[in-house]
Amino acid sequence: MDIFISIAIGAIAGWLASLITNSKSGLIKNIILGLVGGFVGKFVCGLLHISFAGYLGTIIVSAIGACIVIFIVNKIFK
Repeated sequence: MDIFISIAIGAIAGWLASLITNSKSGLIKNIILGLVGGFVGKFVCGLLHISFAGYLGTIIVSAIGACIVIFIVNKIFK
């Protein structure tokens, strides 16, 4: 059950990040970016000693991380 929750949170975070960064990407790419963004966001927030609780906090951290990942990917491939 946890894997489905992680995928759903990743999809939501990737979708939010694509809206924030004005990126045109598909559902699978949004899920991947959201999942990778979750790791990046947790790492960055850990460095800054910022913590969020609950599913909403997880979505926020993942969306922040996904925005960072989208920015880096766009800089590498453009």
